[in-house]
Amino acid sequence: MNTFTIIFIMLIATLGPALVIGAVGFAAVQSLGRNPSAAPKIFISMIISFIFAESIAVIALLAVMNIFR
Repeated sequence: MNTFTIIFIMLIATLGPALVIGAVGFAAVQSLGRNPSAAPKIFISMIISFIFAESIAVIALLAVMNIFR
């Protein structure tokens, strides 16, 4: 298999979770600007969303590495 194909598949596998992390961070900053007193609730939900997005990225990378090994 071509190396560029593997790199492209890994790019796609990590691009989705990276976009989710950016969108969640942007939404958290916006919501903190509107309601600063809700910071603890926003922080907890933001961290949980980051964990889920990163776990999807790690699973996708492990699957790609396992398929093309």
